[in-house]
Amino acid sequence: MKPGYKQTEVGVIPEEWDDPRLDSLGDGKTPPIKAGPFGSSLTKDQYVPEGYKIYGQEQVIAGDHLFGDYFITLKKYRELETCAVRPGDVLLSLVGTVGRLLEVPEGAAPGIINPRLIRFTFDRERVLPRFFTYVFESGSVQSLLARQAQGGTMGVLNAGVLRPFRISLPPLPEQRAIAEALSDVDGLLGGLDQLIAKKRDLKQAAMQQLLTGKTRLSGFHGNWEVKRLGDVIHLIRGGIYGEEKPRAGLSASSVATTAHIEMDDTWNNKEMPVRYFTAEKLRDYATMEGDLIVVKSSGSAASIQSGKLGFIDSERAEKFVFSNFLMLLRPTAILPRFLYFYLCSHNVKKLLPTLVEASTYPNIRLGDYLAIEIPVPLPDEQTAIAEVLTEIDTELARLEQRREKTRALKQGMMQELLTGRTRLVSAGAVHA
Repeated sequence: MKPGYKQTEVGVIPEEWDDPRLDSLGDGKTPPIKAGPFGSSLTKDQYVPEGYKIYGQEQVIAGDHLFGDYFITLKKYRELETCAVRPGDVLLSLVGTVGRLLEVPEGAAPGIINPRLIRFTFDRERVLPRFFTYVFESGSVQSLLARQAQGGTMGVLNAGVLRPFRISLPPLPEQRAIAEALSDVDGLLGGLDQLIAKKRDLKQAAMQQLLTGKTRLSGFHGNWEVKRLGDVIHLIRGGIYGEEKPRAGLSASSVATTAHIEMDDTWNNKEMPVRYFTAEKLRDYATMEGDLIVVKSSGSAASIQSGKLGFIDSERAEKFVFSNFLMLLRPTAILPRFLYFYLCSHNVKKLLPTLVEASTYPNIRLGDYLAIEIPVPLPDEQTAIAEVLTEIDTELARLEQRREKTRALKQGMMQELLTGRTRLVSAGAVHA
């Protein structure tokens, strides 16, 4: 073992560090771990327009203590005051989206947690809230929480699982140094988030102006022609899902499903399932560069995803077929990129709810969808508009890649700093 380190229940840590149970970190006045009140103690009919705030998963998931507008009276607050929220507390989500955290800042509104949260209140002479938050956000702890969650498809944590949980805990000066280093990276991430949000707003504004002809690029004149979607594409109404197992006469192919297209009309990196098809089916349902894959049926009546789409560029062409909940639009009388951007635009997105049949699997009404009217300029102007919007997309992708690299850097730093492998404070300085 490396000199200056020791073996503990949480692994090898510096000799100056401790590995306490969470339930031993209280201040002697307030329980260190407190679950929200039982459901029967707090029901929606007790909510009032203003008063003492109810903190729930919506605040934690949003990362914003100001979010939400549920309140209770002073009388109810006093009944449930053991579940009160105070600055310096750390809140943890228990149900569904398990393991999300929110540090309650100074100035936060007084209130209580609801039954979907656990509140951590530690001795501030031993535990820095920001440091503890980073410990619980680390990959190792998040994986453990996910394994501990109970309840089938909707994971549920409870206070009993967390009380004996141990963490590696350096002295306060080192906790502070680690928290400050990781906060600096969070600052970088926050700045990138703001840049990405601004760039997305710019893209939406540009789409609204350029795709409708309200703003014309330099050098272009003349009237646009309004065409129906069905008149400018060849449609394949639905894909196939093939056979699960190989057999003679079948070949393997990846299959795109509704899960592989994001709500922002981009492809994600989820692994595609592999199925087996005849050569004829692979030929009939192969994708070509310039094709658009549209979700025609998906989600639920409460979460309609029909209409989201992905563009097939040269990197994706002929790499997969598409499942029966998707359809293919092959542009024949319009520039593919121009059509893609128009179908992603606010003009079309606001129409989609009126074009979808509400059912167990909401389906696009194809006749209405193909009747969407598109203002179409001459090919040269289509190309110029698509190039402007593609350039914005390229910049967005670059910023998002920087954000992912920064997130990976943060996770690497957490792995090093929160285990003591890399020290920011020398052993002598810790006790100075």
